[in-house]
Amino acid sequence: MSKLTGWWKNRSTAGKVELYTRGSFLLFVFLEITSFGLTPLAAAATERSSFAVLFSLFLMICAHAVLCGVLTWRALHWVLGRRARPTRMAVAVTVLTALCVVAVLALRVTGQVTQEAVAPTTVAGLAWFTSGSLVLCLRTVRKLWYVAGAAGVATALAALGLGMPVGTALGYGFGVLLGSLFFGATCGFSGWLLRTVDELDRSREVQARLAVAEERLRFGRDLHDVMGRNLAVIALKSELAVQLARRERPEAVEQMIEVQRIAQESQREVRDVVRGYREADLAVELEGARGVLSAAGMDCRVDFRPGRELPAEVQSALGWVVREATTNVLRHGDAQCCRIRLTAPRGGPVTLVVENDGAPQAPAGPPGSGLAGLRERLAVLEGTLEAGLVGDGRFRLRAEIPGARLEGLEVRA
Repeated sequence: MSKLTGWWKNRSTAGKVELYTRGSFLLFVFLEITSFGLTPLAAAATERSSFAVLFSLFLMICAHAVLCGVLTWRALHWVLGRRARPTRMAVAVTVLTALCVVAVLALRVTGQVTQEAVAPTTVAGLAWFTSGSLVLCLRTVRKLWYVAGAAGVATALAALGLGMPVGTALGYGFGVLLGSLFFGATCGFSGWLLRTVDELDRSREVQARLAVAEERLRFGRDLHDVMGRNLAVIALKSELAVQLARRERPEAVEQMIEVQRIAQESQREVRDVVRGYREADLAVELEGARGVLSAAGMDCRVDFRPGRELPAEVQSALGWVVREATTNVLRHGDAQCCRIRLTAPRGGPVTLVVENDGAPQAPAGPPGSGLAGLRERLAVLEGTLEAGLVGDGRFRLRAEIPGARLEGLEVRA
């Protein structure tokens, strides 16, 4: 069963909404044929004298439904920003629909279509589905009033021009107006929803990238502050030592000793910066995970109940586990809720569990090195890391550091 439903579960929210929307519009093709095309086909079965005309109307509706489906498909690509707006095809479908509506009305006026339900049904189907497809090609859904109004007025004027009574012509126009408003609003809302979900999905990716970029900028800024001054002093003193050496002055040795001292001091300061970057404060990481996941629209709950104070090495290792787990939740799957639980009873092991829903059944790409790096960090503390699916689309990451190792760290501290 998981293989049958994996194609759906492995998709993101944006992918699911897009698939649902496209499937709905494909059903519109069959809806137009079955709801409006079967009327002239049923009439053709009883009217042998006008069978050719009625069957031609059925084929016309089938062709029109397919054209509207293609226009809708291309319009959805434009909504998602994947291709240019299908303006030419929209104009072609509009002109073709107008010619078909005029032809149906002319057949009704000349008496070649005698059944009363055939002409109104055919005209409605042609105008309604065309209006819905055209609304998808608009930049703002509010302009659907123009599409529906133009369709209703044009239909009424065409009926009047062909000699239909005023009441009948107004009935055609009013029916086309109401149906076009309904179909236009439905299609417009679907397009707006698809665009909004796609933008939210891209915003989540950008947010994760910005978090990484911000951390890199912070590290680069700290490294620049540490190394900038020292390198400038080293360059100055080295130049001075060169000049003194050329003059065979003994002070050159003192300057090089000073350069050596500054270089060693710089190495120590760089190690301090890197150590501060690589050591993560557990409480800060937990609060940061809560804030980032909540900002991404997830229900994040953190249960932090340490029974004792944890050594710095343990906090650093578990802080990196929280950081990596948070990144994975943001980048992979489509999580709606996340639970982070940390327990550290006295005399027992420290356990950190991060569990989220919306996990894909299979990884979208090649495995990364994040979890392998976490296992290496925990292995130094004799800890273990387990990660994998636990059923019902939930992913669980569990890190544990044994209590005996904790006692050794506390004694050493």
